[in-house]
Amino acid sequence: MKNFILFNILLISSLTSSAQLSKDLVKFEISGVVIEKSSNVPLEFATIIVKPIKGDKIYGGLTDENGAFKFDVPKGVYNISVEFLSFKTVHFNNTTVDKDKNLGTIYVEEDAEALDEIELIAEKSTVEIKLDKKIYNVGKDMTVRGGTASDVLDNIPSITVDAEGAVSLRGNDDVKILINGKPSGLIGLNGAEALKQFPAEAILSVEVITSPSARYDAEGTGGILNIILRQDKMLGFNGSATLNGGYPAYYGASTNLNYRIKKVNFFTNLGYSNRDSPGNIYSKTNNFPTSSSDGSIVTEYTDRERNRKSFNGNIGAEYFFNEKTSLTGSFLYRTNNGDDLSTNNSSVERPSDYEELLRKEYETGKDKVQQYSLNFMKNFAKSGHKLTFDFQYEDSSEDEISTITNEKVFPNPEKEDGQQVFSDEGQKETLLQGDYVLPIGENQQLEAGFRSTLKDNQTDYDFYNEENGNYVLNNNLSNIFNYEENIYAAYTQYGNKFGNISALFGLRMEYSDIGVSVQGKSDEPDNIDIESQKNYTNFFPTVNLAYEFSESENISLGYNRRIRRPRSRFINPFPSLSSRTTVFQGNPDLDPSISNGIDIGYYKNWRKVTFNTSIYYSHATDVFQFISEDSGQETEDGLPIIRRTPIDLSTNDRYGVEFSVNYTPIRKWRLNGSFNFYNSTIEGVYNDVDYGNQNLSWFARFSSKFTLPAEIDSQINMMFRGPNEDSQNKSQGIFTTNLAFSKDVLKGNGTISFNVNDLFNSSKRRTETLTDTYFAENDFQWRERSFRVGFSYRFKQKKKRERPQQGGSGDDDGGFEG
Repeated sequence: MKNFILFNILLISSLTSSAQLSKDLVKFEISGVVIEKSSNVPLEFATIIVKPIKGDKIYGGLTDENGAFKFDVPKGVYNISVEFLSFKTVHFNNTTVDKDKNLGTIYVEEDAEALDEIELIAEKSTVEIKLDKKIYNVGKDMTVRGGTASDVLDNIPSITVDAEGAVSLRGNDDVKILINGKPSGLIGLNGAEALKQFPAEAILSVEVITSPSARYDAEGTGGILNIILRQDKMLGFNGSATLNGGYPAYYGASTNLNYRIKKVNFFTNLGYSNRDSPGNIYSKTNNFPTSSSDGSIVTEYTDRERNRKSFNGNIGAEYFFNEKTSLTGSFLYRTNNGDDLSTNNSSVERPSDYEELLRKEYETGKDKVQQYSLNFMKNFAKSGHKLTFDFQYEDSSEDEISTITNEKVFPNPEKEDGQQVFSDEGQKETLLQGDYVLPIGENQQLEAGFRSTLKDNQTDYDFYNEENGNYVLNNNLSNIFNYEENIYAAYTQYGNKFGNISALFGLRMEYSDIGVSVQGKSDEPDNIDIESQKNYTNFFPTVNLAYEFSESENISLGYNRRIRRPRSRFINPFPSLSSRTTVFQGNPDLDPSISNGIDIGYYKNWRKVTFNTSIYYSHATDVFQFISEDSGQETEDGLPIIRRTPIDLSTNDRYGVEFSVNYTPIRKWRLNGSFNFYNSTIEGVYNDVDYGNQNLSWFARFSSKFTLPAEIDSQINMMFRGPNEDSQNKSQGIFTTNLAFSKDVLKGNGTISFNVNDLFNSSKRRTETLTDTYFAENDFQWRERSFRVGFSYRFKQKKKRERPQQGGSGDDDGGFEG
């Protein structure tokens, strides 16, 4: 690997000096074509090195997309070699060049010993450390095969995914999720639900950005997760296809395809899945006696049967005007149709009586996303000098219909009135973005850009009560909610690398224009109609520093300022019924929360061991937290209705330490582990109630990958999430184990896999809630243990080798890496 890099450096140096040779020096052309022997495919980016028998100058070049090469050398006798990473070198020694020389077709074949070494390097580079982020290449994680984007994220250090699919970074659930560096329709209106439907096979890597530079949106006090999708640019047709099946009932298929001809590259990612996800909930609530009530004990068992049919399709083309200028257009289409049945058996025990109830909720949902994207990229003559423009338009909808039936089972069985809920949500979002990068000299860089994100969201919510067999609109709950959010941003940043020190300083300005209107559906004089407008401008400075002791050791420091804006649902004042005794109600007075964070990191790489650690701290103001309180209302049979609502508190201080270790004792065995310890302190008083609290928690992961006899790969992942606590809730720790096996077949072109998610069926959230009016225990299992089998086939691809990449996500900070 070092020789490969050294030869290229010498090659560039020699080509520069050769331009200064005397013009009357006679030169001859050396040419040829390099072909990969096993597939008969032209090998792009192979290195041709020409060393004179006498003299120090080295000549050569790289093969093009057709495997061809040609360049001029002076008359002489040379040793010529053809090299490519993980392939056997082909030599032409003592070759006399006294006229144009065509070496013909040169066939190269893989080097098994080199592949083993490259595979070891690849395992170590599954985590790439850069100045403001860590990049996790997820292709070798067997436990997520046949899984979803949620499964991928839940296997990455620093990230946790809770029982309902909500994503947290270092224990902070305010995380901004991007696709290929931009907001995407793949996330849709319900991000947690969308991540559980998006196929894992479409994901190449995940960038964990805990100290974002000024280039990124300031949204997300916890940081940014940037999911990079697979897309190849190799000449010809290549791709992969995957079939999956499992229990509980699940089947799916996905494919990634690329076809490139000269100046056009066509690409697509397609995926379909049909899965059942059974779950269950147990709760016991002790309502304390009051002046008007003797109290009660409510026990509930809920079985949830969920079915999701989802399709994700992204198709596009990239046109290369020349080797430095391209235009990419793509169309994304996503649908997700759900059918849910929740069966709730409950009992109510009072001092004077006892009753049993049966409640069923049938819910159907249809989500649809259409997104159109254009990207223009211009690379100038100097490396790193780049101009890009992006346009993106998204049209999303989410329609849900719920029918609720109620029965009294004991002591006097009878049917009770039910309810119906209709919720139609639509959103249109437009993004305009431009970025310009200007290198200054060899080690400096100036960058500037803008982004406008225009979002218009409307939700039409109708709640009907059943009366004498007819459904009547409930005006107290029904409403039309409009939310408009326009964010206008501009940024600049400056990077410099002097000696072993890299520095990146940035400043981002964001102007927020947010409008809210709520219209009730009652003709009564007290009908609620609310309109509000909020405008504010914020500045977000960022600093990222790194000191490199050597290529394998560095230390970094990051500072950033971030914002958390309340989501539309958080500020809708109309209550929505979560269950028979629980309502959710937004708070229109919520203000954005601002945080300032510091991150100090250390990275060290030995031959078999990689160690990475960080210490972090953040201070946030105007934080909002969800609380539960007595709404003052009761059900028809006298049970108190609990209202859950977000409130602004004063401050939140978070600090923690995390580390990860990768160890390869032998070639067939790889171990890695990570640990995160953090403390969160919240201070604040609301309605004369002190909601301040301190939460000390941690989570740990361990993974072991071992190659068994017959070249069967095995992997086991274990994760423990420590207990959590806020002012009203205490959650116990959660332990989860995943197991996977895979075997390559069909000469390495195919892979058969089998995995078990939640081997011991132990992924359950157990919570206790204590308020002034009640005490509740709750056990919640979103998804029960599952089994998956899968088959993947790659055509015109190699599983363990990739050609050198020409760029990445497009969000690297111009080489200012940690």
